Amino acid sequence: GLCAARATGSTMAMAYPAVLSVVQKEWGLSATAAGSISSAYQIGTAVALVGVSALADYMNPRVVFIASAGLTAAVSLLVPFLAQGHISALLLFGAVAVAASGIYTPGIMLLAERFEPARRGRAVGWFLAASSLGYVIALVVGGIVVARVGWRAALGALALGPVLCFALSLALFRGERSRARRAGPRQGFSLDADLSGNRPAQLMIVGYVFHSWELLGMWAWTPAFVAAALAVQGTGAERAAGLGATLSALFHVMGIVASAVGGALSDRWGRTAVIAVMMLVSSACSFSFGWMLAAPLLLIVAIGCLYGFSALGDSSVYSTGITETVRPERLGSALAVRSLLGFGAGAVAPLVFGWVLDLYGGRSASVAGWGWAFSVLGVGGVLGLLSMLWLRALPESRRLAGGKR
Repeated sequence: GLCAARATGSTMAMAYPAVLSVVQKEWGLSATAAGSISSAYQIGTAVALVGVSALADYMNPRVVFIASAGLTAAVSLLVPFLAQGHISALLLFGAVAVAASGIYTPGIMLLAERFEPARRGRAVGWFLAASSLGYVIALVVGGIVVARVGWRAALGALALGPVLCFALSLALFRGERSRARRAGPRQGFSLDADLSGNRPAQLMIVGYVFHSWELLGMWAWTPAFVAAALAVQGTGAERAAGLGATLSALFHVMGIVASAVGGALSDRWGRTAVIAVMMLVSSACSFSFGWMLAAPLLLIVAIGCLYGFSALGDSSVYSTGITETVRPERLGSALAVRSLLGFGAGAVAPLVFGWVLDLYGGRSASVAGWGWAFSVLGVGGVLGLLSMLWLRALPESRRLAGGKR
């Protein structure tokens, strides 16, 4: 039930990338301005998660989940009607991100309560796989609708996902709100995140920051890149946007598999081992993907699927690792710090990506423009890999995955 709610509540996260190439042309946006709307979504997530995650230490996380789901549904329904250009879209998608933040960290906390460490990686993996399922739905549905009816109809269709998430959360947590009121606060409110002197947790967060830089930058621009590759082959703008979003959904399908597989493998082989392998592969993809603008479409899709798998395959492992390196009563606050820094980096990445594209012609960027833009993301992958190798060398890493590191 929690995974189903997470999947339907995630559709708006990919709503803007699904229509980016169309609205960029209609609104006359530079690549930097277009990237700033994706950045606004990540900034909204980063800022909101600080408060939401710390609040979930204080309140019942089920209550936070329900309230956020309802607010996300309400804001999402406004987007297709009020988005008129750069500023309005930036504010609206930022507001959606703020609202949706409360269905992420509380979900991880509920899973950490329910599953012991030996099975926790698999459970968190499925939760994040549900996010990828929501992204797939968004890109497929959004791609089909935008190609046939237009971008406003596409955003309207995707806004129905959070509405369903709210309905599911009400059914899933029926009765929890009254029990939470009787139980009172879980503990005193505090901003202590159990990170001072905690080197394993610090390095886990550093790795997550660089992981987010690469992953969220890639997610924001991949549909536009595939659309640009189709345009190079002579496909019309609307059709290229629709096909670009639909084909990019395949990368998120691989993300569904990666989240589940990565979490399960980390239970068996160790957290840092799985993260290191995933970041090695994703970095290689970042340094090569953008240079394939004029390559055969089949090759772009094949490498994109590998990219999607490796870039997301370690995400659930980072989340699980945090639950094993900080005290349970401070988990929400630790996740707040992690989310602020990680999504903050993920907010800057699409903006820097767009700035590099503008240096090489913006919407008409050359192969070199796309190549260097994706390579900037690869730098984050390399730095994340180094931080995990450092963590693996510490004796404290034996606290991870029951001693498997």
